[in-house]
Amino acid sequence: MEAVLEQVEQLPALLAVSRFALVRDWDSLTLDRALEWGRYFQHLHDRFRTRPRLREALGRRLRRGQSGPLLSFPQLGRCPQLLGLALLENRALPPAACRRLLHSLLQPGAAAEVGPEPRSLVLLARRKAASRLLALPRCPPRPPEGMEPQLQAEAQLLLSRLREEGQEVEPAGEAAERLRWLSGVLEQLSQPRAFEVVAAALLLLRRGSGAEQAGGRGRDGSSLDGNQASAAGEECVAGPLLSWLLGSSERFSAFCLFLSGSLLASLAGHYSQLSRPYLDLLTVWGRHLLYDPLQGRWVESCLDKAELSWEELRERFSCLCQGSALLRGQTQAALKLLKAQDGDFKVRGLSVWTDLRPKLSSGIRV
Repeated sequence: MEAVLEQVEQLPALLAVSRFALVRDWDSLTLDRALEWGRYFQHLHDRFRTRPRLREALGRRLRRGQSGPLLSFPQLGRCPQLLGLALLENRALPPAACRRLLHSLLQPGAAAEVGPEPRSLVLLARRKAASRLLALPRCPPRPPEGMEPQLQAEAQLLLSRLREEGQEVEPAGEAAERLRWLSGVLEQLSQPRAFEVVAAALLLLRRGSGAEQAGGRGRDGSSLDGNQASAAGEECVAGPLLSWLLGSSERFSAFCLFLSGSLLASLAGHYSQLSRPYLDLLTVWGRHLLYDPLQGRWVESCLDKAELSWEELRERFSCLCQGSALLRGQTQAALKLLKAQDGDFKVRGLSVWTDLRPKLSSGIRV
């Protein structure tokens, strides 16, 4: 087994070499050996995918000494695609080796097609097209309500990868491995862009599940069962995204500052994991406001901190109160409790929560 672990440890080096100019010296025989290694790693994945202890051992060995996005056990099963895509992108590959690569992709041997998933050229072509799209010059970051095509493509590509990871048998520790992989991917982006992609991905999941529920009401139970299975699958995809957001209070605070109140209310209304932390964060920001009697308004107590103004806080709560019935009720209950904790005053300027009441939408009772 130690020999197998040592071989797996060489996979990051193989993928790295396939992306650089070192392949200019490759001939057809060298290319065949590299592709054979890719199929061997795929074979290891298919052999050990249902054995949790061996999966974990192979995953640990893959992560040893890596920098940047970490490889994990599921990447073993996609090694032929990862290797083929890297070589297709590498212009240093000699013409003879390139022809050999295309031939192997267009006419794969029987061994290359064995496995739980098809290893087709279609998948490689789709990922190559996506990589070309992601390489286009980017516009300045902006909140993702508009969902421009490039942002949507990035979000869909991220969701596709998370779904592929979720199709694996998931032993203990695999969720943490997926979260490490996701963190490595998002850390390559600027923080605003990472926030845009994650928010867009969560929105796409919400829209997809809503469309399936609206269109899947049949007379028999099959459509309901299918919707339930789909909802469970989407929850598994959303889980790592939500864990990444909520895993750091500073990151979640920056995320909420970056996005608009309407978008955050939409996300909080669909993902219950976000609603309570978001309300808690708004509570902290509200308590940092001080009433200035000379100006007759609430002002920030620390101008050097990135927090909300009175107008922004009011707008955020207003959006929550205009959301779903569940979210509206949760917001009302939170405001009522905060107002009571401050002494349930009726006089303006004593409690920020009391002063929010007449500023919110009609019908809010606190």
